[in-house]
Amino acid sequence: MSTFARFVGAALAGATLVALGSAQAAAHCDTLDGPVVKDARGALESGDPTPVLKWVGPDKETEVREAFRHALAVRKLGPEARTLADRFFFETLVRIHREGEGAPYTGLKPTGTPVEPGIAAADKALDTGSVDDLVRLVAEEAERGIRTRFARAAETKKRATVSVERGRDYVAAYVEFMHYGERLLSDAGRSAGHGEHEAVPKPPVH
Repeated sequence: MSTFARFVGAALAGATLVALGSAQAAAHCDTLDGPVVKDARGALESGDPTPVLKWVGPDKETEVREAFRHALAVRKLGPEARTLADRFFFETLVRIHREGEGAPYTGLKPTGTPVEPGIAAADKALDTGSVDDLVRLVAEEAERGIRTRFARAAETKKRATVSVERGRDYVAAYVEFMHYGERLLSDAGRSAGHGEHEAVPKPPVH
């Protein structure tokens, strides 16, 4: 099979993955306008893979360099080949990056795919050099979550002795309130791995 044919097959496989992918919000690095693909575009234009190597571990550098070399060769075959070669390299790079972070890969998401507010704010902070908007966003969301759960727990506590059913309502609100605060403090004090935002952990049994 020719190199061009392999690229066609890979590109079609990537398109299939996109069609079958999850409907939930994508991580920023999954998108065609995300930072990984942005660096990949620049690398292909310059002919130097160095800018993309930071997105993968040392053990995957050889694989990425090989994919890059093939992409450069196929790009020379014409406009259509160039598009397919670029897509193949984007898919390969993002897949390896996601695997290295322990996150699932379901294909590239189109330009303009919605990004979670926290991720967008974090990117903006790095672009502008100010983290104030991100801090404000997180603080506002955390405060809203705490106050909402506190209000429910406080209200149900007033009727907790009326009946067993009311008592259970209070316990449910109490557990949610306590563990919400616990999760906030726990998350604030640890470093997050890639993809952790995609699955909300269930609160532990009180």
